[in-house]
Amino acid sequence: MPSKTCNVVVLLSGSGSNLQALIDSSRIDGSPVRIGAVISNRADAYGLQRAAAAGIDTAVLDHKGFDGREAFDAALMARIDSFAPDLVVLAGFMRILSGDFVRHYQGRLLNIHPSLLPKYKGLHTHQRALEAGDAEHGCSVHFVTEELDGGPLVVQAVVPVASDDSVETLAQRVHHQEHQIYPLAVHWFAEGRLRLGDQGALLDGQPLPASGHLIRP
Repeated sequence: MPSKTCNVVVLLSGSGSNLQALIDSSRIDGSPVRIGAVISNRADAYGLQRAAAAGIDTAVLDHKGFDGREAFDAALMARIDSFAPDLVVLAGFMRILSGDFVRHYQGRLLNIHPSLLPKYKGLHTHQRALEAGDAEHGCSVHFVTEELDGGPLVVQAVVPVASDDSVETLAQRVHHQEHQIYPLAVHWFAEGRLRLGDQGALLDGQPLPASGHLIRP
């Protein structure tokens, strides 16, 4: 069970819109979430400015300065651990993480992905959903394991695909849902309600279905 205040470290590489959603939700009275630090592998990531504006500690660790993924991940782990997090949240962190990193944060590492996993792991998810003629698309929060975009699902939000959708219009609606379900999952964890069990994600001690908690429009 996490302490009364759950100390969260957020990793990002870009604009940080999901970070902003987490910041906003953590400022609601009674929230158990405290964002202790934001770390980026890119010095120009706008998410760092969002964090600084909110008075949150920031750090930059440029992966290009390291000899390989393992060396970068070892340094990243040391930097993260200096903030003593209860939970590590990936919010558009554009790095594939090593097995050592994932195992180190087993059960306390969450990611958000812009598709209804297990569909469309990896990149260009909106384009792929449109090309496939899918009627539904969406986003997923999951615990991170060594399988890329393959960890146990926590919550998914379904977005209907309109006949006249473009990549941009579909992405906009998916992003709106991301900003709803990521703070929800983080709050569940912070409240001690969400954890990773031997067989998958548990909410209030009960196994979640393979699709996670499903939110439909």
